[in-house]
Amino acid sequence: MLMPASLVDADSLLAVDVGTVTTRAMFFDVVEGHYRFVASGQAPSTAAAPFRDVSEGVRWAIENLQTVTGRTFLTNEHRLIMPIQEGMGVDTFAASLSAGPAIRTAIVGLLSDVSLESVQRLARSTYTLPVEALGMNDRRRSDEQIDSLLQGNPELILIAGGTDGGATRSVQSLLELVGLACYLMPKDKRPAVLFAGNKKLAREVKSSLESLTASLHISPNLRPTLEVEDLQPAQRVLADLYAQIRRTQMAGLEELNSWAANLLVPTAYACGRIIRFLSQDSQFGILGVDIGAASTSVIAGFGGQLAMSVYPQLGLGEGMANFLRYTSMEDILRWIPLDIPAETVQAYLLTKAIYPASVPVIAEDLAIEQGLARQALHLAVKTAAKDFPSGASRPSSQLMPYFDLILGGGAALTQAPTLGQSLLMLLDAVQPVGVVAMFLDQNNLLPALGAAAGRNPLLPVQVIEAGAFLRLATVVAPVVSVKLGTQILDVRLVTADGNETRVSVKQGAMELLPLAPGQDGQLFIRPQQRADIGFGPGRAPEGGIPVTGAVLGVVIDARGRPLRFPADQVRRREIIKKWLWTLGG
Repeated sequence: MLMPASLVDADSLLAVDVGTVTTRAMFFDVVEGHYRFVASGQAPSTAAAPFRDVSEGVRWAIENLQTVTGRTFLTNEHRLIMPIQEGMGVDTFAASLSAGPAIRTAIVGLLSDVSLESVQRLARSTYTLPVEALGMNDRRRSDEQIDSLLQGNPELILIAGGTDGGATRSVQSLLELVGLACYLMPKDKRPAVLFAGNKKLAREVKSSLESLTASLHISPNLRPTLEVEDLQPAQRVLADLYAQIRRTQMAGLEELNSWAANLLVPTAYACGRIIRFLSQDSQFGILGVDIGAASTSVIAGFGGQLAMSVYPQLGLGEGMANFLRYTSMEDILRWIPLDIPAETVQAYLLTKAIYPASVPVIAEDLAIEQGLARQALHLAVKTAAKDFPSGASRPSSQLMPYFDLILGGGAALTQAPTLGQSLLMLLDAVQPVGVVAMFLDQNNLLPALGAAAGRNPLLPVQVIEAGAFLRLATVVAPVVSVKLGTQILDVRLVTADGNETRVSVKQGAMELLPLAPGQDGQLFIRPQQRADIGFGPGRAPEGGIPVTGAVLGVVIDARGRPLRFPADQVRRREIIKKWLWTLGG
């Protein structure tokens, strides 16, 4: 069978993702008529001091890729060879960015439970730090609101409010406040502004604010009606605006953006593209989580509808200095299986804030790092879940929705010493329910695939189909209210070659059933005590559940939802060690 010429002659692609700690370069090319991930190179990021120029880190990462592949991508003058010339270079380039401190952002809306909430969700979809919020319910005097805006020194102002065709007077009052605040700022310190409110006001917004801002952008209304919220068009505009602001702040980004044909995107936005794509055909939804040095991201897709949240305060780098503002030392210590004093954990937090690129070198440091990762991701997921669609299927309002697939990324997960540790961190932090496939973005491909989608939509589809992500396990997490030690499931795993494994599962236990990659099987479950595995209390498909092999097989996580720990500290540490031992950690 002949392959279409469009595939045989398809363009190769080089994607670069610039993070706070690491810059990665990933090369994709056509292999036997299909796009494949070929290799990656990485280097320390150079956005911060002493370099303050992202191009240095990008060059090092590409040079590392050249060493790995034996292919030349850069000229002697460090310029990208594009398109391919005499077997050197690449046809297409894509880039994503998350490096740098969060953009100081003021949010402006009308009603606190309508437009202001919507604009807050918009702000959370990228790397922003809220410094001020103004709304119609604000009881401060106008001069106090303006003073507060000036003190916040925002780099970006997001404005929403008013349904399309609705009343305009209240929005106009807020616009006057914003305009006056911008007028009082030095010209070189004025913020960029994005207006995503009543479209009837677009012309007035342009005439009144354009000359008072660093740049003015207008997107479709976040709330075209009171009942409808649509963030996607504004998120697209905000992604472009984020890249524009960063290009004024970071040396080397203009060149990177020109290589990418002016399509430089925020890393979270790039990841969201792929999660949205994967969720289109899913029954329940897809969840992607990433624990980075600068932020922790939670992206959930439900039938193409996306809920995207980025939390700079929960990154495992500089944000660790203020981590205890958002959690308690007790909640961090509960995840650590070693007897480590709180003072040691406190010192580690400060060290991590000063040296975000540092890695654990002894067992105690690793235990602390993974405990911090669990708590940061748990807080992020718990907060983000409030913005998941109300129609998402879940066993109760207090628990996570059902997901078909959960994908984890970030060095804390992907560089854990064992895959069992990676899986347990995900299970502890997310606490999924039902039957879910757990994957690991071991090569950190998600941002590259999302950035590449803007240049070549076929590439990420074929790379994902070829197994871009590592399948960790199929997890069965029942929900039931019984005492620990009560038998709740009878499980039978039958492989395609006829081998059979049986296990009786008690509440509080974790069991592992081997099913190697490449094998297929059928999972037969008989729930007891009205245990719910996603098919209703006490129910399971009579014909079994088809499962695909994974590096850790099938994991029955019957520890309960939400997780509860013994009050006794010694007992708590022993049970965490037992969980790790079960998963080979």
